[in-house]
Amino acid sequence: MTIDTGLTKLTACAVVDLLQRGEISPLDCLDALEARTAVVDGTVNALPILCFERAREQAGRLMQRPLGERGRLAGLPVPIKDLTDVAGVRTTHGSPIFADFVPEASDILVQTLEAEGGVIYAKSNTPEFGAGGNTFNEVFGTTFNPWNTALSAAGSSGGAAVALATGTAWVAQGSDLGGSLRNPASFCGVVGLRPSPGRVASTPSAKIDRLLSVNGPMGRTVEDTALLLDAMTGESPGDPISLPRTESFLAAARSGWRPARVAYSADLGITPVDPEVAAICQAAAQRFTELGTMVEEAHPDLTEAHDAFQVLRGMTFAVGHASLLQNHRDKMKPEVIWNIEQGLNYSMADVVRAENQRATLFRRMNAFFDTYDLLLCPATIVAAYPAGERYVSECAGHSFSNYVEWLAIAYAITLTASPALSLPCGFTRDGRPVGLQIVGRARAEGRVLAGARALEDVLGLRGTTPIDPRPQRAMNLTS
Repeated sequence: MTIDTGLTKLTACAVVDLLQRGEISPLDCLDALEARTAVVDGTVNALPILCFERAREQAGRLMQRPLGERGRLAGLPVPIKDLTDVAGVRTTHGSPIFADFVPEASDILVQTLEAEGGVIYAKSNTPEFGAGGNTFNEVFGTTFNPWNTALSAAGSSGGAAVALATGTAWVAQGSDLGGSLRNPASFCGVVGLRPSPGRVASTPSAKIDRLLSVNGPMGRTVEDTALLLDAMTGESPGDPISLPRTESFLAAARSGWRPARVAYSADLGITPVDPEVAAICQAAAQRFTELGTMVEEAHPDLTEAHDAFQVLRGMTFAVGHASLLQNHRDKMKPEVIWNIEQGLNYSMADVVRAENQRATLFRRMNAFFDTYDLLLCPATIVAAYPAGERYVSECAGHSFSNYVEWLAIAYAITLTASPALSLPCGFTRDGRPVGLQIVGRARAEGRVLAGARALEDVLGLRGTTPIDPRPQRAMNLTS
């Protein structure tokens, strides 16, 4: 049998078209991915858990259905982040506590994808409990950036982003609380979309009104990302905040809609940004003028973002992991322990203040979109940094007070319930990818995708990935 590894270079949309016409089968896709993974993943460590046997069984069942009745993905393989349960597949959460855990039931999200013809073949690497902007853990080790394997892939959906960038995935599921879909997309030169809360149904954990943490799609192109979002959406009785499917996001991306007026901000008024990253993002934002769009420098007032996010993130970690801290403290990384203890130490007055701040931020952002169609800013404040550094401790002369503060340009947007997409927009002088964050009004994913698709055409960077992992090389990474 000849394995067509050239399939891995095609877009997800192109592969789905071939699947829907019956020109290839889901088994052909799995063969191509397994061959590609064997060649490149040992270098980058994006997909530490493989389940190709389960995937082939699932593909076989899917192929018993007629063409045209195999769902939106029609048999397209999809990796799942190792925070999300897949029945019968090892799911570690990146933690030694769950190193050998095998769930009996799949998350609602996985059930939705499989119902739409997604074939699950791997779990992508993540930091412990998704905590932090660098993908490493004590179970599987570090995931490396394929543009330079000395560098971080960011996090927490770092494995997903690297799989896309190296051709071991066409699309990938991830999750985002403080930028975990957007940060690795920016570092790895792919697209990551944080949807509005409720857009993607998932199984509730300890905190059922998950308004900060959401699941979402990643792809190599805007259209591929929209394709996966279509397959992820839909209301579920098992998720009390889930939204009904109201439109095709792939159709929205292809609609030709262009924004009349957008705002660009280098720093959202709340964070330092590496000057080279800011310049690359500003130049990309200005390319909207080639579409007839007015580009102005502006941003809403996000002053309270730091305080609100620290409190609400701490509360989330306390609710979800306090019992684990009590029984397994010795198996947790210091940053997770810090986050849980921080949450336990907050008072009700702190929570009341943070919730009121979040409501204020939402109202300001909503009003901002009465004037502007989209808000643009850097997706991350730096390009990829050395993989051995746990997080960014300093930028542009400013020292951060904790391991998540460097993510403010992403987590400020999280607090507003706005959908936000990281679009590849250029490279630093030493070849590191940079992402532009494109933000829309709450529940306006269609406009975010359409605007990103239009700018993607202008920038001409589509097709930059997949790449073969590039060896470690020294870089001057001073900011």
